[in-house]
Amino acid sequence: MSKRNFVIAGNWKMNCTPSEAAALSAELVKAIEGKDLTSTFLACPPYISIGSALEAAKGSQFKIGAQNVHQEDSGAYTGEIAANMIKDAGCEFVIIGHSERREYFGETDATVNTKVRKALDAGLTPIVCVGEVLEERKANEHEAVVTRQIKEGLAGFSADEFAKFVVAYEPVWAIGTGETASPEQAEEMHKVIRGVLTEMADEDTAESIAILYGGSMKPGNAEELLKQTNVDGGLIGGASLKTDSFTGILEIAEKLS
Repeated sequence: MSKRNFVIAGNWKMNCTPSEAAALSAELVKAIEGKDLTSTFLACPPYISIGSALEAAKGSQFKIGAQNVHQEDSGAYTGEIAANMIKDAGCEFVIIGHSERREYFGETDATVNTKVRKALDAGLTPIVCVGEVLEERKANEHEAVVTRQIKEGLAGFSADEFAKFVVAYEPVWAIGTGETASPEQAEEMHKVIRGVLTEMADEDTAESIAILYGGSMKPGNAEELLKQTNVDGGLIGGASLKTDSFTGILEIAEKLS
């Protein structure tokens, strides 16, 4: 089981209007009220709903992040949001390189690298996503693909900067499909990731980095996944949109802490 504190992060994707985000955040805050959490508990709403979620979460242990960031500080980039804007709004985290951003919006390891730099410079914690698609796993290329994503996406950072990262492993074939990597498959890939991080930084730094599992985690499978040595939490999609399932995963993490 992990020696690191768990991180239970919700990715609300393109769901939750500002009023819905406020209501869900308020329910989640109420559910953890009076509890002294050892886990970091957060959600990343759509940009337009960040303000209302932050307002509902104010003063609580429930934290708010963003789902993406632009790789420039400012300028003529209509529709984009800079890292300092996210920080100034009150966010602490930002998801970078999610598989949907890579697939639908042409993000590459190079853009991930630039975005991670901007996030760190703004004082945000980047949740850096890596993972293989089904064809790559079937071709037994999953380790090579994820290793490349980490080495190129996180190239050029110091060990001190590595210590500020969170990494999320997403078997893309298990996102939103109801399929889940087995606990053994998840542990195998998380171990590979930690090995690459050790090679790029050092062993102590790599041991301190939370590596989250991001592929259809829910209360029914969370315990077996979170019991794995190198699985330090979850990047939760659909299950984070319902108070009972999201807090159910958190309760399992707290029990295992």
